[in-house]
Amino acid sequence: MGAIPLADRSAEVLVVGAGPTGLVLALWLKRQGVDVRVIDKTAEPGTTSRALVVHARTLELYRQMGLADDVVNRGLEFSALNLWVRGRHAARAALGDIGRGQSPYPYMVIFPQDQHERLLIEHLRRAGVEVERRTTLLAFEERDGHVTADLEAPDGTRVRCRSSYLAGCDGAHSRVREVLGIGFPGGTYERLFYVADVEVRGPVANHELHVALDEADLLAVFPMKGDNVARLIGTVRADSEARDNLAFRDVNREAFDRLQVEVDRVNWFSTYRVHHRVAHRFGRGRAFLVGDAAHIHSPVGGQGMNTGIGDAVNLAWKLSAVRKRRAESTLLATYEPERMAFAERLVATTDRAFTLVTRDGWVARRVRTDVIPRVLPTLLDSTAIRRFIFRTVSQTMLDYRHSSLSRGRAGSVRGGDRLPWVPAVDGANEDNFTPLASFDWQLHVYGSASPELARACRELDLTYHQFPFGPSARASGLAEDATYVVRPDGYVALADPSASPETLRRYFAARHLRPIQSSPAEPPRPSHAHDSRWI
Repeated sequence: MGAIPLADRSAEVLVVGAGPTGLVLALWLKRQGVDVRVIDKTAEPGTTSRALVVHARTLELYRQMGLADDVVNRGLEFSALNLWVRGRHAARAALGDIGRGQSPYPYMVIFPQDQHERLLIEHLRRAGVEVERRTTLLAFEERDGHVTADLEAPDGTRVRCRSSYLAGCDGAHSRVREVLGIGFPGGTYERLFYVADVEVRGPVANHELHVALDEADLLAVFPMKGDNVARLIGTVRADSEARDNLAFRDVNREAFDRLQVEVDRVNWFSTYRVHHRVAHRFGRGRAFLVGDAAHIHSPVGGQGMNTGIGDAVNLAWKLSAVRKRRAESTLLATYEPERMAFAERLVATTDRAFTLVTRDGWVARRVRTDVIPRVLPTLLDSTAIRRFIFRTVSQTMLDYRHSSLSRGRAGSVRGGDRLPWVPAVDGANEDNFTPLASFDWQLHVYGSASPELARACRELDLTYHQFPFGPSARASGLAEDATYVVRPDGYVALADPSASPETLRRYFAARHLRPIQSSPAEPPRPSHAHDSRWI
């Protein structure tokens, strides 16, 4: 084997893997002026629906990037959950506005992954980046303050790419994780599952989610945009699991009969085993693991893709800050503890829920067929329970309170919390999420600020946004006249009830952080105006 020649182009960040996680990471970096290169070993984007659900927190992050409207318009708002037990329609729970008042997106959106990837690729192309297909990562090493990666090009030749950082967004079988030698402990559930995109008829063809809770078999019918199309997820018959080349005909039809499901056409069918794993580390040195390369879990709640996108945004703004010399490299050390803590909690939670839904035994069967259908509709009638379920599933409850970047408490909002959403009421002309399109650190005050605080903001080049303090701000837990320093990803870094200029100065000085003062290349169109100023 001869020497590997240098590639024509290096990059500040090499992204390995062009699923939603890698594409979002590249988009966020590119919008902040960071040169990025994206490679993927596949010949084309995904052609099957795979991950379906886009949650509110992802839509909020997409709004910062100018993507949310496209996703909502192209997707299908999730409206209701139906429970079937032994062929009987046992309960219906309306979920269309379950998060009303908590987010500008108080719902879930069904948006198949193949369409999702095409949308992200389209926006990345507009930003001047093309995904390099049929390009495989062979190996890499860190040396002299950069990463050198050996790649195999589409024609089989080997090239070398030099970058400042490398992000492994290359899935559960990550080559990046393998090269780093990072363990991926966890387990695999016993049952074999199938997924199928089909054309259907019957009561389930009404753009709502239907779940059959029977003694042994699971069937879930997920709605998709369009007439009579749906995603089926269920268990393969136990006597068929050992066979090769399983087909749709091997699926247990008893649940179909009980739900009166008529399948006219199968557009895609696949079987899979469900895993739950979290990597020992989320990176080493200048190489990072993101999304499924770092953690995988059961499909309960549609959390996987959304969690990967959250990883991507968390890492992207930190890489950008370091590359722009607005932060020291130590900032990157906060990526792992912030995202790993959430991944571990998520795996534990979805594992318990998935086990309950799928395991054998009379206790589990009793819970599925008797307890859940009776209790769930009643619970969902409670405003408090609905709010809790939305915050949990939508990931708006995710916090970084234990991060070294998080300090203070003002009202019920603590450093590390997602900035509470305040709609455009109480005299304001826009909601408080609109300024987040700047991709920069900013200071929010709900009420008024002192001249001394104004002077500190000028010294720090920190943008100040002032909103009226009224019932909506109070209900969200914000304190009047307090200061909230907001990170580029929309999380509160510092919450200070005293609005002290010295506390503000100390926060940035202790962490060697400086605002970027940049605007995104394609900002969302503002629909309102509020009192936003440099003070």
